[in-house]
Amino acid sequence: MLDISHIRSQFPILQQSVNGTPIVYLDNAATTHNPQAVIDASTRYYTELNSNIHRGVHYLSRAATEAHEAARTTIAKHLNAAHDHEVIFTSGTTDGINLVANCLSRSGKVQAGDRILISGLEHHSNIVPWQFLCQDTGAELDIIPITDSGEWDLTALDSLITERTKVVAVSHISNALGTINPIEQVIKKAKSVGAITLIDGAQSAAHCPINVQTLGADFYAFSGHKCYSTTGTGILWGREDILNELPPYRGGGEMIKRVTFENTTFNELPFKFEAGTPNIEGGIALAAAFDWINATGLDAITAHEDHLLKIATDEISQIDNINIYGTSANKAAVLSFNIDGIHHYDLGTLMDQMGVAVRTGHHCCQPLMQRFGITGTVRASFAAYNSEQEVEALIKAIKKSAMMLG
Repeated sequence: MLDISHIRSQFPILQQSVNGTPIVYLDNAATTHNPQAVIDASTRYYTELNSNIHRGVHYLSRAATEAHEAARTTIAKHLNAAHDHEVIFTSGTTDGINLVANCLSRSGKVQAGDRILISGLEHHSNIVPWQFLCQDTGAELDIIPITDSGEWDLTALDSLITERTKVVAVSHISNALGTINPIEQVIKKAKSVGAITLIDGAQSAAHCPINVQTLGADFYAFSGHKCYSTTGTGILWGREDILNELPPYRGGGEMIKRVTFENTTFNELPFKFEAGTPNIEGGIALAAAFDWINATGLDAITAHEDHLLKIATDEISQIDNINIYGTSANKAAVLSFNIDGIHHYDLGTLMDQMGVAVRTGHHCCQPLMQRFGITGTVRASFAAYNSEQEVEALIKAIKKSAMMLG
C-alpha cells in the first residue's frame, strides 16, 4: 500500500486550490505532475551544470555530459535494454514515432504495395506519421478493428498480417479508453512475417514494467511528461541492428563524424539520431523521474491506480444515463464516459468550477470516437498521488454537474 499523504507532499503543484477548493487533478493521461525530486534534478542542472554536452573540454561541459549519459544509462536499465546506445532521446512519443516512420520511408524498407498495420485505438500521433509513410512510398494502411468493449478484434489478425505487412505500429495502452492491449500476441504474429514492430508506450511507461528484451518489439516510444517528468522530452528505444540499418532522421551537429562539401559520414549510435543540442535537462529529469517511480514501487503504483479505477467505475456505473467507453477487463487507470443529453465539454467545464480537473474532447483519437458514434468523452485518469477522497470528489462533481445541466 502507498502512503498517499507522503506521496502528495512531494508534489508542490498539488498543494494549491481552485475556486477555493483543493485541486483534484485527474488528467494524468495527458500530463503527470513532477515530484520534488524531479524539480530538484531540473534545477540542479540549470544552477550547477548548464553547458553544452559532448563537445567541450571544460569542466561544466564534462559534468553536463556525464550527467546526461548517466541519465541514458538509468533509462536503459529501467527498460532492460541490451545497450545504452539503443536509447535515443527525443522530444516525446510523437517525435519518436515520426523518427521511425521518416527513416523507414527513406530506407527503402517499405515499397509500393506493402502494408502498414495500426489499430482503431490509436492516438493521432500513431496514425498520421504512417499516413505520411504511405503517401511517400505507395504503401497502404490497414486497421485492426475495435469491439464494442474497446478491445482489438483479433479475429481479423490472420487476414491483416500477411507477407505484405512491413510495419506493425500499435499502442500498449489506449489513452482514450485505458484498454491494455495484447501487444505480445500481435508482435509475435508480426515477427512471423518479418514485419518491423513499434509500440506506442506513451500511456504504459509509467504504469507497468517494460522489458524491451523479452517484449520482442523493434521500437518502443514514450514521453517524459506522462512519467512524472518534464515536457518536451521522451525516449525512443530501438534494437541496435535496426537502428544501425536506418538512415539518420535529421542532419546537423552531433550526428556526424566528418563533413565535407562532397560527402558526410554519420556518427555511431545513439548520436546518429540526436542531431543538435538535446534537451539536456529533460533527459536528466526523466532519469530522476524513473528513480522516483522505482523508489516508490511501480507494482504498488499500479495496484493503487487499479484500486482507484475500480472504485470510480463502480460508483460512476450507478449514475443515471451514464455511458462508459472502454469496458475491457484488462484496463489501466483511465475512465472515459458521457451522460446522455449533456455535452462532454459542458460537463467538464462545470466540474472544473468544483476543482476537479478532467479531460474532455476526442483525446486525439477522432477515428475511435467515430467508431462509437460520438464526438468525445469526459476522461478521468489516475496517478500515484490520487486518493480515494479524490474519487469521491469526482463522483460528487459529476452528479452535481449532471443535475445542473439536466
